[in-house]
Amino acid sequence: MPPETVEVRRSARRRRTVSAYRDGDKTIVLLPAGLSSTDEEQWVRRMLDRLAAKEQRRRPSDDDLLERARELAIRYLDAKALPASVRWAENQRHRWGSCTPDHGTIRLSTRLRGMPAWVVDYVIMHELVHLIVPSHGPRFWALVERYPKAERARGFLEGFSMAANGTAEEC
Repeated sequence: MPPETVEVRRSARRRRTVSAYRDGDKTIVLLPAGLSSTDEEQWVRRMLDRLAAKEQRRRPSDDDLLERARELAIRYLDAKALPASVRWAENQRHRWGSCTPDHGTIRLSTRLRGMPAWVVDYVIMHELVHLIVPSHGPRFWALVERYPKAERARGFLEGFSMAANGTAEEC
């Protein structure tokens, strides 16, 4: 992989704050004009680390998803739905997630990547409950509602779906 391109922009109007953002394939770091070169190096490193950590939280690996699913199952489902695997799936265009209860596997649409963690957690929770209850009956929804942000996440996903294609999607 080629080295990361970093552009440092100094501003006389900027007094104390430092910020950074991605712009295509480069990172822009905004610094106060009076910052020393030593401080600049430290701040650039710190901001690159912060951006990388933020991106990792927003784009978890399959292993991260499995760990998160297990944490959610323990916290909200008394560890009754511990999945064998949780992974991203490219081929889910009309669902946010799916599971195979017989194998204990959960798949999440890659369209969820970059969405807030509490939304991804909701979809994981929804699929975890399917490992216990296959249908969408009252028992199913009672278990899903143990996740504190369930209603909010459903609204987020419905709004996202409506904005993207004019229809709501299912998990």
